[in-house]
Amino acid sequence: MLDLKYVRENLQEVEKAVEKRGGKADFAWFSKIEIRRRDILQKIETLRNNRNIASDRIAEMKKTGQDAQSRIEETRIVSEEIKELEKTLSEVESSINDFLIAIPNIPHPDVPEGKDEEDNILLKKYGTPPTFNFEIKPHWEIGENLGILDFARAAKIAGSRFPLYFGSGAKLERALISFMLDIHTNEHGYKEVLPPLIVNSRTMTGTGQLPKFEEDLFKLEGLDYYLIPTSEVPMANVYANEIIDEKKLPIKFTAFTPCFRSEAGSYGRDTKGLIRQHQFNKVELVKYTTPETSYDELESLLLNAETILQRLELPYKVVTLCSGDLGFAATKTYDIEVWMPGQDKYREISSCSNCETFQAKRAGIKYRKNGQKKPEFVHTLNGSGLAVGRTFAAILENYQQSDGSVIIPKALQSYMGGQKVIQNED
Repeated sequence: MLDLKYVRENLQEVEKAVEKRGGKADFAWFSKIEIRRRDILQKIETLRNNRNIASDRIAEMKKTGQDAQSRIEETRIVSEEIKELEKTLSEVESSINDFLIAIPNIPHPDVPEGKDEEDNILLKKYGTPPTFNFEIKPHWEIGENLGILDFARAAKIAGSRFPLYFGSGAKLERALISFMLDIHTNEHGYKEVLPPLIVNSRTMTGTGQLPKFEEDLFKLEGLDYYLIPTSEVPMANVYANEIIDEKKLPIKFTAFTPCFRSEAGSYGRDTKGLIRQHQFNKVELVKYTTPETSYDELESLLLNAETILQRLELPYKVVTLCSGDLGFAATKTYDIEVWMPGQDKYREISSCSNCETFQAKRAGIKYRKNGQKKPEFVHTLNGSGLAVGRTFAAILENYQQSDGSVIIPKALQSYMGGQKVIQNED
């Protein structure tokens, strides 16, 4: 969330930044209501001052035995007027807060300007896409032919956009989760977390899912509970309304959780396969840092996520998102896109973002520097390390064989009990 004072003092800059992101906000309305807020505050302060003077005068009159009843009545009327103005001020401030909470984060100066993913900038590539001397299949066909994926029965059980894994498919998904967590905890220094899968609206607001993206969430009917769209939400709220000792920073969390998204804005995209599901598994990375170190931590976060794909020997590329493709809370984002030969394209498998103080201000997360009394807001970062279902899909497509089988990447074979190949299991 952007600071009111910052928006007021940098109104044109903020307006231009929102435009660069392709967003819209009525800044003319904001200017008018902000003037009204300050006018009301000034009136309240004047009336309070007058009341204080009158109260002192009443005390003096009582000491000297004078009749202060008319003064008391005047003071009561002033107090009532103050109450009415305070009520109006509360309503105005609530409207301003609603306005501010809907404004996206300001892009970092390094972020390239652009409208959408077509304007993202290629940062680097890793690996060479495999070549095949047979007809390449997409992962959903490979999985169904092997008997390890069944989308039809999943639809019968729950509806469209839910996966159902069997046998080596379920085992491979579990192996990927353990593999990712082991690397991030044992090699990258993250602390594993097992968070709630259900959170309240305050927590969703803290990370920026509410109020803007409510239609993309699954809400429990009649309750102030939501299913998490990513474990970033609970992990980035662990220290909500707390002050962290600077000595503890950076704090690095990782978690595996199922994630739940309504995909309300997908409009029929990626209806086949594991790319865009209502329920999917993900290993997430979250960091709390000082402002001075957050961009170094973003670079290391990116490398941590890349390590998984490198160990699995999956080709990928990294792009810097342009202003128009940034997520709501992010000030700078790198996307990692894995090669999918069955779809003849790179597909996003991780977004690594620095949110600076945007989430911390919404959630009230601060840290105190040594020797300083006044605490400051932390910077928060997040990234997928990785989306498990998409990694599963990438393995099926990149390691497919002419006989329909799939070779298991060497790094995963020990997690699969020594299994090297997935054969037909029907």
